[in-house]
Amino acid sequence: MIWRFGLFESTFAPLVSTHWALCIALGFPFLMGLLAALFPPKRMWPVALACLPVLASGWVLLSAYDQAGLLRWQWDVAGVSLSLRLNGLSVLLLLTTQWIGVAAALYTPGSLRLSEPQPLSRWLWPLMGVLLSALSLIWLASDLLTLYVALELMGLSAVGMLLLSGKVAALLAGMRYLLLALVGSLAYLLGVALILGHWGRLDLQGLAAVVEPGPVAWIAAALIGAGLALKAALFPMHGWLSPVHGNAWTPVSALHAALVIKASLFMLLQLWSILLPDTFYAPRVIALLGMLAIVWGGLLAWRTDSLKTLVASSTVAQLGYLMVVFPLLLGPDIAPLPRALAWEGFWLQLIGHAFAKAAMFMAAGNLILATGESTLKGLAGTSRRLPLSLLIFGVASVTLMGLPPSSGFTAKWLLLEAMLISQQWWAVAALLTGTLLTAAYVFRMFRYSFDDSAPRHHYQPLAPGMDLIALSLALTAFGLGLLAHFTLALMRGGGV
Repeated sequence: MIWRFGLFESTFAPLVSTHWALCIALGFPFLMGLLAALFPPKRMWPVALACLPVLASGWVLLSAYDQAGLLRWQWDVAGVSLSLRLNGLSVLLLLTTQWIGVAAALYTPGSLRLSEPQPLSRWLWPLMGVLLSALSLIWLASDLLTLYVALELMGLSAVGMLLLSGKVAALLAGMRYLLLALVGSLAYLLGVALILGHWGRLDLQGLAAVVEPGPVAWIAAALIGAGLALKAALFPMHGWLSPVHGNAWTPVSALHAALVIKASLFMLLQLWSILLPDTFYAPRVIALLGMLAIVWGGLLAWRTDSLKTLVASSTVAQLGYLMVVFPLLLGPDIAPLPRALAWEGFWLQLIGHAFAKAAMFMAAGNLILATGESTLKGLAGTSRRLPLSLLIFGVASVTLMGLPPSSGFTAKWLLLEAMLISQQWWAVAALLTGTLLTAAYVFRMFRYSFDDSAPRHHYQPLAPGMDLIALSLALTAFGLGLLAHFTLALMRGGGV
């Protein structure tokens, strides 16, 4: 499966324009974040202007991939080889990161203006820039050292963004998140040290050629897997997730749930495809935990009275869908057709969930800002005054439930087809159970919102564009189901 990650030799050398686009995609978010820290934007239009070069770089890289196929960059620094590659999957994830990052940046001025003023809020911008640059680097990196640097930059910036609110609960959640992230990084580093000591390689392409099944590969995979699973909040190591989102600013939660935890999952699947090719037990353990995550996360979301906890707990369940697919991607004796269907469904589910979850957090943030209430019961009667925010929440929920014609429906259709062909009946049952639980906690939220008997005397007006930004993300997740052939064509071309 490693060819699907672009771990093979490229035919064409990158053009000069591609070099510039790469530099802008990786460095411009951080530079603009520093500028915004010095001159914090109060309106949306300066942010939009600053984001245009980033979006342009993504389209240039997409065009370069469309014309030349796989592209590779490699540098030797102090005797260490650092390498990047651009294939169909990486450019797709890069574009997803840029669009969600731009949406979060556009949403931020209005969100900060309506929130309680904090003296450190200006530093949200450079931290957001570091986060987006690190995420872009993770999708492109093809050596273990670059992946580690990007992973650490992403984790530290995410922790810093959480601590900026200054609340006691946020500080406690942030310090616990930092501690667990450092434990995950230590486990990852131990796995990398074992790989380097035994095989003497850090580049993924060379490593794939020399790795042999055995105790060293199994132990390294276990260490790396445990560290990345902790960072990705995979069940049962998800306990830090809800407190983090419960105390974070809305754009921080949107970026974290949509992209940050997905990056660790991406690295886990990529590295296990090298260290554990066609292994039997490890993917099935992940799948079993995924089944439990679907049920447990759904029940947590159904039982909670906090709106942000509901959205955060649903992330645990939605990650369970991706965990259940691991035996189809890494397991032995899987026919080419179900493996290909599972590959396409996995990434379409991940990308659709990223857009939908970012939109859902923004809609939840809008409801909380407008009403001053964070509980489901406190949202009673909001349908009369905040119909657009509720509509956004509903459109995003359609993708999470997997209703047609959303990306969630198309992704689950592909996954179910792969599971039926390979007779993975337990996985089919898990997906259907998760869909019912998702509907249960979503409709519970709407039951309170449409309680017209509840009085509501004061609503804080939202800043212009906050609902429209969230709506664009929700409609993107919805429309990806209708335009899935473009997304799937990129992934299929990853090995050309």
